[in-house]
Amino acid sequence: MTQNEIVLVVSTSIIQEGKVLMIKENKATVKNKWNFPSGRVEKGEDILEAACREVKEETGLDVNLTHTTGIYNFISSTDHQVILFHFIAQISGGFLNVQEEEIADSKWVNLSNLNRFKDEELRNAKVIRQILHAVKADKLYPLELFQTKLS
Repeated sequence: MTQNEIVLVVSTSIIQEGKVLMIKENKATVKNKWNFPSGRVEKGEDILEAACREVKEETGLDVNLTHTTGIYNFISSTDHQVILFHFIAQISGGFLNVQEEEIADSKWVNLSNLNRFKDEELRNAKVIRQILHAVKADKLYPLELFQTKLS
């Protein structure tokens, strides 16, 4: 088995009043799997800007990134090596309006209830559970870990 390619991905936990926004994927390869708003980093794009762009595209919300839970490296179900940068954010504007082509549903879930999702309901269960553990344990890191784009 050979690895297809390395993919840079950003994902974001939008937290409000003790709840996190989860989206249900509508893409063919991950249909009906719950996830955080996420997507690929485009060529030449700043990682922090990519996270905000993906949230806006998928949910209609504007966000301010506040922290990161870290960087996660795994092989996806489509055999890509994924380097995932996960962020924590707060809403700064916009209205929740999911992009129906890619998102089937969305819901706010109490942080204390996130473990109720079954593994088969989650896009990448092992990674999502690591992220949720970090969020619930308040193991967050400053955004200063990410340098701005170098010229």
